[in-house]
Amino acid sequence: MEFATAVALLFFSFTAAFTSFSLLLFALCRLTHCCDCHVCSTYLSATWRPSFPNLSDWFAHLLSASATSTIRVHVTRNVITASPANVHHILKSNFPNYPKGKQFSALLGDLLGRGIFNADGHRWLFQRKMASLELGSVSVRVFASDVFNSEIESRLLPLLADAAGGELDMQDVFRRFAFDTISRFSFGYDPGCLEISLPESEFAAAFDAASRLSAERAMAASPVVWRVKRFLRVGSERRLREAIRTVDRLAQEVIDRRRRTGFAGKSDLLSRFMAAGVEDSGGEDDGYLRDIVKSFLLAGRDTVASGLTSFFWLTSRNPAVEAKIRSEAEAVLGRHHNDAVPSFAEMTEMHYLTSAVYETLRLFPPVQFDSKFALNDDVLPDGTIVRKGDRVTYHPYAMGRMESIWGPDRLEFRPERWLNDDGLFVPRSPYEYPVFQGGSRVCLGKEMAIVEMKTVILAVIRRFNVRVADPGHEPRFSPGLTATVSGGLRMVVEEVKR
Repeated sequence: MEFATAVALLFFSFTAAFTSFSLLLFALCRLTHCCDCHVCSTYLSATWRPSFPNLSDWFAHLLSASATSTIRVHVTRNVITASPANVHHILKSNFPNYPKGKQFSALLGDLLGRGIFNADGHRWLFQRKMASLELGSVSVRVFASDVFNSEIESRLLPLLADAAGGELDMQDVFRRFAFDTISRFSFGYDPGCLEISLPESEFAAAFDAASRLSAERAMAASPVVWRVKRFLRVGSERRLREAIRTVDRLAQEVIDRRRRTGFAGKSDLLSRFMAAGVEDSGGEDDGYLRDIVKSFLLAGRDTVASGLTSFFWLTSRNPAVEAKIRSEAEAVLGRHHNDAVPSFAEMTEMHYLTSAVYETLRLFPPVQFDSKFALNDDVLPDGTIVRKGDRVTYHPYAMGRMESIWGPDRLEFRPERWLNDDGLFVPRSPYEYPVFQGGSRVCLGKEMAIVEMKTVILAVIRRFNVRVADPGHEPRFSPGLTATVSGGLRMVVEEVKR
């Protein structure tokens, strides 16, 4: 009885102390970030919610209304811009002043560690050079194509055929597809997420949870909030710790398996990194390899899945675009080319398809915004003053909705805007369209991601009609490192009649 009383007293004492500390912390955050301007008060109170489906839509509204296409959220010391000149300044002309920064590294450090997305300086440069060398090789591109085609023919198309006449959560399907392909391509491991039975993957579930909880740190009014929770190992930080422990364990199993089976002569990226001497005798080097594995997953899984989900949502609402893609494919491939996967050369002839993919990513970029932290005081081209330590965010989602960049039909899904008078695809400046970043940090996997999306799109729409089950459905995004539709995307699948 005395022991139970002591435990109860200890529990209530801890609860009271934690509550008092939380109130003190809240008051401190309010004092240190005090601002009663409209933007800050609306952000803190979330009173934008009744008028906008997503936080990014509210930011797009504010940036469109700004004379400089730039706003400040004072309470988070965040300068947010949709100005192409500012983006060019941040990503290229004054690139050294805008690294990821220690603040960003702290947000994602527990998950991504020293991986390329969380690194600066020599460590980032080393990984980038390695990745650039490998991704640019013909053998790796051929291997990637084989992986994509195998997953499409053996799993994706049979799954859709089996579901024909019914509904599927296509976001879940594409996330499973992308997890299988990036796992096979990056480290020679096949999780089999897209088998007909749609099995649960401990690795995918843990990575999802870790990504989401890491991203939620950025939503806190002050980093002190999540740092204290991490120190006390409570709430979301306790769940994040558990998810990362699972991800690290499973990533280590992948590394150990590759080491046992040998990596010499293998085509997957992990084997190539290991053969290049990134790994040595375990310990610290294995931690580095785990970070690289997790960066591969983040780069190649959620971004492709997000893009494909958005594409089929948009074409479901714009069947004329789908019809034009089918017509173009028939003209290039022939009517009876249904069972063969198009070659890279054949896909480069499909300018309308390429335009539809780029138009999709304009309206729904997988990474809706990206932030850097200023090393020193600076002035952006539009005159905005940046102080040392400020967070500076460029916003691809908002930029895709700027009339000053895309014209009065900016909200329309119109692939034709990417075609010249000869019907050829013409790209835009990466500083007007920073979906794949720009400058020194431009996405190395851009072309591979575009090819993967085009391969999937052609395979699916030549065999199936895919329509949103609820035509009135408007996507709302869950907090995360990439755009994920909350609740998934239910779609009706029907085989094309010929």
